[in-house]
Amino acid sequence: MIRRGAHKSVQALENDVRAWSADWNQHPRPFVWTKTADEILESLTRHCRRMSGAGH
Repeated sequence: MIRRGAHKSVQALENDVRAWSADWNQHPRPFVWTKTADEILESLTRHCRRMSGAGH
């Protein structure tokens, strides 16, 4: 529902976020991580290295 380019306006995006949130609150489910903590930290480390060397 919330994908880049799927909304014609900020208002449409906001409406979908609010609808998703209301549905989630009515039918909550536990979040299931798809990566290990080590994989997440490695990804974050790579991102920080790229950002610090961006030159802007």
